[in-house]
Amino acid sequence: MTSFQSTLGEDGGIAEELAENQRAISIAEFFEKNKHMLGFDSGARGLVTAVKEAVDNALDATEEAGIAPDIYVEITEVGDYYRLVVEDNGPGITKEQLPRVFGKLLYGSRFHSREQTRGQQGIGISAAVLYSQLTSGKPAKITSRTQGSAEAEYFELVIDTDDNEPEIRAEETTSWDRPHGTRIELEMEANMRARTQLHDYVKHTAVVNPHARVELREPGLDEPLKFERGTDRLPAETEEIRPHPHGVELGTLLKMLEATESYSLSGFLQGEFTRVGGKTSTKVCDRFRDRHFGREMAWTTPSPHDAADVEDAVVDAVANKSAEATDRFAERVAETAGDRERIAHHELVEIVDTHADTAEAEFDETFGDTVRGNAVDAAWAELTRSDLLTASLYDRVDDATSTRKDDATIRGLAERLADKFAEADDPRHRATRDDLVAYVDRSANRVEEAEDVTLGDTARGNVVEACWAVMRTVPDDLPNVKTVAGDRDTASELLDAMRKTDILAPPTDCLSPITADLVEAGLRKEFDADFFAAASRDAEVHGGDPFIVEAGIAYGGDLEDGGSADVMRFANRVPLVYQRGACAITDVVKEIGWRNYGLDQPGGRGLPSGPAVLMIHVASTNVPFTSESKDAVANVPEIEDEIELAIREAARDLKSYLNRRRSLEKRRRKQEVLGRILPEMADKLSEVTGRERPNIDGALGRIMNNLIVERTVEEGTVTLAVRNHSERKETPELTDIVSTEPTAVSDGASVVDVDGEWFVQWSPSVSAGETAELTYAVGEEATFDVDVEGVEDEKLTVNA
Repeated sequence: MTSFQSTLGEDGGIAEELAENQRAISIAEFFEKNKHMLGFDSGARGLVTAVKEAVDNALDATEEAGIAPDIYVEITEVGDYYRLVVEDNGPGITKEQLPRVFGKLLYGSRFHSREQTRGQQGIGISAAVLYSQLTSGKPAKITSRTQGSAEAEYFELVIDTDDNEPEIRAEETTSWDRPHGTRIELEMEANMRARTQLHDYVKHTAVVNPHARVELREPGLDEPLKFERGTDRLPAETEEIRPHPHGVELGTLLKMLEATESYSLSGFLQGEFTRVGGKTSTKVCDRFRDRHFGREMAWTTPSPHDAADVEDAVVDAVANKSAEATDRFAERVAETAGDRERIAHHELVEIVDTHADTAEAEFDETFGDTVRGNAVDAAWAELTRSDLLTASLYDRVDDATSTRKDDATIRGLAERLADKFAEADDPRHRATRDDLVAYVDRSANRVEEAEDVTLGDTARGNVVEACWAVMRTVPDDLPNVKTVAGDRDTASELLDAMRKTDILAPPTDCLSPITADLVEAGLRKEFDADFFAAASRDAEVHGGDPFIVEAGIAYGGDLEDGGSADVMRFANRVPLVYQRGACAITDVVKEIGWRNYGLDQPGGRGLPSGPAVLMIHVASTNVPFTSESKDAVANVPEIEDEIELAIREAARDLKSYLNRRRSLEKRRRKQEVLGRILPEMADKLSEVTGRERPNIDGALGRIMNNLIVERTVEEGTVTLAVRNHSERKETPELTDIVSTEPTAVSDGASVVDVDGEWFVQWSPSVSAGETAELTYAVGEEATFDVDVEGVEDEKLTVNA
């Protein structure tokens, strides 16, 4: 049977025919057919995504202008469609830029900028415009007024998908009641089935942007959802930074090498990367030398007897010089070389050059390159005799291998390793680390065959490390930037050197983290809970881009119990409400053992259970999302590690809180039991003895190791005795509200008059087992009411 493929081309012209149907497409045309990639895969989700893109743009614009955001979102039903209106109080958009911002995909100012922003590609809001025109056929209506302008600019536009250009349907100048800002109106095919996700997005936006005021109106709401500001403090301004050496990939490095104006690698490193100064550049260049040229083995210098042989060899190598000059030159070379513990070939060259210069000046004779070269070769031959190389390597092998290796094994390995250096093509005994590993492996294999012993990976690795540690970085001139750019292998060596050099973490000026205190403030603003904790990590780097992870936890109170904890995910202050199961944040939360922190976790893994909210924020100059819709953070090990550390840091505070609460609950139950028993005992004691019933409050406090506050009033002097029966120092805050003006107040107190009542306040520090007395004087008709803060109710007994 003849296959279809075998018949192609029989009539000729097939390739030409196929070529006629091939053409480039615009990005707008691509997303027109693949709108699901941007989060517009259904009417329900499309509406949420459109709100998200518009609000994100509004937040970015207002913050960049230093304006506290006021954002208004309105959704209404209009026949078969929904109308979305989003307004902000930002700086507005100029008339020239407005059509491109809303009507051209991949148009923006942030893609090449290494600083934290919500949007980067310039796709989001123009994608919402595209979705609107595809589903309703109606243009987007945009109004914008810049600061200081008397009137606003109004446009109606659609996107020409063939050319990815805005097509303006209407343009005019109009009045608008806002002094500055932007308004976008879109009609689209949508529904409210994703109302929960929409509300989550708006509420979570309020949590992670406590400086913003957001209002949402939608069908079915009796009252608009309003989220007020929790702080007047705007996010810190960001500054663009250069890439960090640890995160650059090979292709990017090659591109940077080709584009730079620097000639030297040192200048390139300092000019194109952040955190690279002179010292760091030198470290990177030295490691690059190690990889590009290899290191030179530094051999143990000879004994005085062998040093004489070095001197004789140099004398024999020098020709046509006076005997006195030759002898003095050779003596100095041998003496200087012998004074060193180890010597490498380039170090010998430096010694010869130094003493040749000295001999020229002293004897007025020329020691040219030929003489110097002959002297180096002669001295090096004596310094690297086979027996000397073996002796030098014997010590390194002996120190690196275990005491169970016998002398014959050690010596055999040293001899064979010496042979590898001697047999190498480079007489300077240079070797890269890979070369050294190969030398050790081949030598060890030969020893194993000859001696019937085992030299395992650990022993071989230790020998490599021991030898590499005494090998010297060479001083050879590095290739220039253009040479490195033209050789992929050389560029790869430079990249490896950059990654292996310890370099400070990137600066955080390019990032605007929420900060731990505002994470907690945002949670407190939107959730009625008993406990809050937050943590903000230091900056780390991935792919050349710095990032910071923050985490927050709210627990108890009015939070819903009985199911899984609520996990709120954020990237650059933007809530991620879809694709929770595909997100690295969720994966990390599931892998943590929450039982260790006091929360239930059925099966020992998965989301924890209980009345808790977990909030995780990833801030970066380039968040790695799983798709263009930016709904989930990709599984990048460096980011996952930081997410886990941030969550655990906040979770440790939760664990302490829950442990303390459980302890206080046990204490409360014990106190309740004693509270029932002691009164009965007091009544019985009074009945049996015929005496007055004793006051048991102090006794109960002492039994429970409580802090006891007791009041006595004698002749106008009020004394508050604070007795600490607990096992630790307590610092309560006492406020005594007095009906008449107090006098003679004891040291450390403050007195405030509030509408005819006087508040006397102390904050004494009372050690375990001690008592503090707080006093003041009043008139005879005074009344008192004491309030004590800073001590749990279960640990406090007030008899005042």
